[in-house]
Amino acid sequence: MANGTSSAANDVQPRRLRDALRQARIEAADRTGVVVDLRDAEVARLEILNEALDPLFAEIPHEIDLFDRGISQGDTPRLWIDMIAHVVMGRDKRSYRLVQDSRFGRKVLAESHDVSTMVKAVTDYIARRMVEREHALTTVIAPAQEPAPVVKQRSRFWPFAAGVLVGAIGLFAIALLVATRGQ
Repeated sequence: MANGTSSAANDVQPRRLRDALRQARIEAADRTGVVVDLRDAEVARLEILNEALDPLFAEIPHEIDLFDRGISQGDTPRLWIDMIAHVVMGRDKRSYRLVQDSRFGRKVLAESHDVSTMVKAVTDYIARRMVEREHALTTVIAPAQEPAPVVKQRSRFWPFAAGVLVGAIGLFAIALLVATRGQ
């Protein structure tokens, strides 16, 4: 009877484990689907903001090539405004966050749930960047001063070599003097 009971237990346990593995795989697939749906929702919200920014970017003169707008898809979808600023969705996945990277770290410039508020924030950012560009282009560089006269440095080898030669001759002369007196 013990033999019959152990074979029945062996048949039941693998089925329960198989069922549990199957259920775990289904749950993992559901979670992955939810993550994909959240990412798609983020991208959709960023596309709505991107479309709302079309009139603003149409006003920027073509010779100004500071701004390169586009949506990057990745772990965190982003709407890039230029090389250092982008819009990303907040932690609640409903609020927009305008972020600027700097040498001191990332700085949040604006955050809002409202598309029109973010359009205004991006407009202000672009205006500031254009003014910075104008200042950089109009800054007069001070004329270069005349270079200081070049003082030619002499080699240090020849004085050293002359010193060694004079020292060797002096030692030879002293040795010769001592040798001649000793005789």
